[in-house]
Amino acid sequence: MPGLHGVQIKGDSTVSSIVVKRRNMFKRNSIRLAAVLMVALASFIATPNAAPATAPEHHDQVPGFYRLKVGDLEVTALLDGPAILDPHWLTGEKATLDGVVKALPEDPHMLDAADTGFLVNTGKQLILVDAGSGTWFGGGAFGHLVGNLRSAGYTPEEVDLVLVTHLHSDHIGGLTTQDGNRVFPNAEIYVAKEESDFWLSPEIAAKAPKDANSQFFQSAQAIAAPYIEAGKWHTFSGLEPIVDGMQIVPLHGHTPGHTAYEFSSQRKKILFWGDTVHGQRVQLQHPEVTVVFDVDPPAALATRKQLLSKLASEDVVIAGPHMLFPGFGRLHKQGNGYSWAPVAFTDKWDDK
Repeated sequence: MPGLHGVQIKGDSTVSSIVVKRRNMFKRNSIRLAAVLMVALASFIATPNAAPATAPEHHDQVPGFYRLKVGDLEVTALLDGPAILDPHWLTGEKATLDGVVKALPEDPHMLDAADTGFLVNTGKQLILVDAGSGTWFGGGAFGHLVGNLRSAGYTPEEVDLVLVTHLHSDHIGGLTTQDGNRVFPNAEIYVAKEESDFWLSPEIAAKAPKDANSQFFQSAQAIAAPYIEAGKWHTFSGLEPIVDGMQIVPLHGHTPGHTAYEFSSQRKKILFWGDTVHGQRVQLQHPEVTVVFDVDPPAALATRKQLLSKLASEDVVIAGPHMLFPGFGRLHKQGNGYSWAPVAFTDKWDDK
């Protein structure tokens, strides 16, 4: 038996060694498994609390139109595009202009502006006051008026009349495409005779000085041509109303026949004042500041001062194509200048 006992003892030692090794291996594997499980658990717990992935930005803005009720009239501002007034376009006393330039680094939005047209729905007619730049001014920065007209629920074919404040291309460029097609094929165009005679005259254009205004002769003639050919270009003299409830307001100076249009309904009034003001935060505080686009700067200055004083004492909504969009507001006297009170946003009005 000694041999057997010896073998038995040897076998026990071997088995014991195997058991120990397996026990150690199981322990190591258990530790590894526990570590993996801890990582997985930590990941599971942390994931719900982790910051979500950044959502992509959407750079499309809301359509550029805004409706306003004036008595029975529905007036819709149609953005052709945002703008920034070039400080070199301002003219006036050196101290005032130097102050503007000095303030710009700390107030870079001082010269923010817009190019806007306005659609008046009288219930019988659709009347557009100015048509924006289209592609004729601003190097491609504008041209959104028709798209915003469609967003507002109308089409260019539905426009019956276009009342033009003056023939600078940032107010009539939207009438005609660069290849000579009428954008508003059914519309009759109305402009002051003095304005039309000036900008559409080849003789005056040939004699005009090469200044900031010289560019407008060629564009006005090209933009007006298809409407003249179609018999849809009309001029007016005097103050005879073109439509009921509308009054012509001559504002000579910026251009020879610069004209505002005042609509009245239910004892409410709105004045479309054209280029009375280009830079609202400068010219309202300093009405004496003119712009290089004024054909007759002294006359433009006198007209602006007189009109601002009058409007500040009346409850008249102003529609300004170069005021910050949507360009609706009222004037109040403030010190030596004026403050602008924008029309408050509303999506409700009482139907009468």
